[in-house]
Amino acid sequence: MKTLQDYIDKLNKLNFKEMYNNDFFWTWDKTDEELEAVFTVADALRFMRENNISTKVFESGLGISIFRDNSTRTRFSFASACNLLGLEVQDLDEKKSQIAHGETVRETANMVSFMADVIGIRDDMYIGKGHAYQKEFMDAVTEGNKDGILEQRPTLVNLQCDVDHPTQCMADMLHIIHEFGGVENLKGKKIAMSWAYSPSYGKPLSVPQGVIGLMTRFGMDVVLAHPEGYDVMPEVEEIARKNAEATGGSFAKTNSMEEAFKDADIVYPKSWAPFAAMEKRTNLYAEGDFEGIDKLEKELLAQNAEHKDWACTEELMKTTKDGKALYLHCLPADITGVSCETGEVDASVFDRYRIPLYKEASFKPYIIAAMIMLSKFENPQDTLKKLEVKAAPRIMK
Repeated sequence: MKTLQDYIDKLNKLNFKEMYNNDFFWTWDKTDEELEAVFTVADALRFMRENNISTKVFESGLGISIFRDNSTRTRFSFASACNLLGLEVQDLDEKKSQIAHGETVRETANMVSFMADVIGIRDDMYIGKGHAYQKEFMDAVTEGNKDGILEQRPTLVNLQCDVDHPTQCMADMLHIIHEFGGVENLKGKKIAMSWAYSPSYGKPLSVPQGVIGLMTRFGMDVVLAHPEGYDVMPEVEEIARKNAEATGGSFAKTNSMEEAFKDADIVYPKSWAPFAAMEKRTNLYAEGDFEGIDKLEKELLAQNAEHKDWACTEELMKTTKDGKALYLHCLPADITGVSCETGEVDASVFDRYRIPLYKEASFKPYIIAAMIMLSKFENPQDTLKKLEVKAAPRIMK
C-alpha cells in the first residue's frame, strides 16, 4: 500500500466491531476479518511513523505492564506500542507491591487500573495458571468498572500466557505476509514448527501452540515436529486441525525433524518443554515440593540431551524449498558455539537470517498498538484519517 488512505479503505471493508471494548486473549477467539484488521492497523501505524505522521491517539492515560516472567522484546514492544499511541507505561513490580502482604488479585487489579487504558500481562510459567490469572484480573476490572470504581474498563493484551503468545505469533505472521508478498500467496506454503534442542528446560509451550493455532488459519500446510514425548496441549492441536479443514490447508504431526523440513517454505525450530512435564511441574509448585522440582529439572535436562541432533543445521536447511526457507524464531535463540555449546541453530544459519529475524521482531510493537487501538476506538479508520488531516499542513511544509 502506498498511502494511508489505502489502509483506511481496507479497514472500511472489514467487520471488526466486536473488538471494540474487548480483550485479546487468544488468536483463535478472533475472526479472520478481525485478524486482518490487526495486521492492517499495524501496517498503517508503521506507515505513519515512517512518514512522520503523529500516531498519538491518547492525550493521557496509562498502559500497565505485568510481567510474571522475564522478557526483553515483548516488554519493550509493549512500552513502545503504548508510547506510539500516547500512553505512559507503568510497570507493576510484584516484589515491590502489597501482593507479598496478601493483596488479592481483585484488589491489585482495581488499584493499578486507575486511568489505565490497557493492561498487558505475561504469565506463561505454569500450565492452567497463566490464562486463568489473566481472566481473573480482567473479571475484577470489569466488576470495578460496573461498580463505578474505574471510569472506564481497560482492555487486556495477552503478552504471553500458558496457552498462546498472540503478539509474537501475529508479529511472525505479519513478517511472513510481507516476505511472501501478501496473504493471497500463503495458501499451500509449508511451515515446519519444530522442536529443537536447548541446554535449558521448562520453556513455555505458548509459541509452538500459538503458531499452529494461527498459521493454520491461512491455508498453509503446517507440520508440528517433535521427539516422542514432547507433545503440546491436545486441545490446541484440535484447534489447528479444525482451522486447516476450514481453510483447505493441512495440519500434520511427525517425530522427524528431517521430514518436517523437507521442501518447507518456512521453518521455526524452537525448544519447548513437554506438556506432561509442565503439568507435573505446576503440581509440584502447588505442593511446595522443591526437591521434586529439582529432580524433575534434572530428568528433563537429561531427556533433552538425548535429542541434540534436533538442530537447525546448514545440512537441514539445504533440504528446504530451494534450500532457501524463511527461518523464524521468537528470540533469543540458543545458537551453537555462541550462546551455548550445542543449541537450536547453527551460528552460520542464524547469522544469515539475522536481519530478517530482527525485522520479524520489529513488527511486534505495531501489532500490540493495533490490538490496543482496535479495542479502544470504535472506528479507528476515522481516527487515522483525522491524524493524517492534522499532520498535512506540517508535512507540506
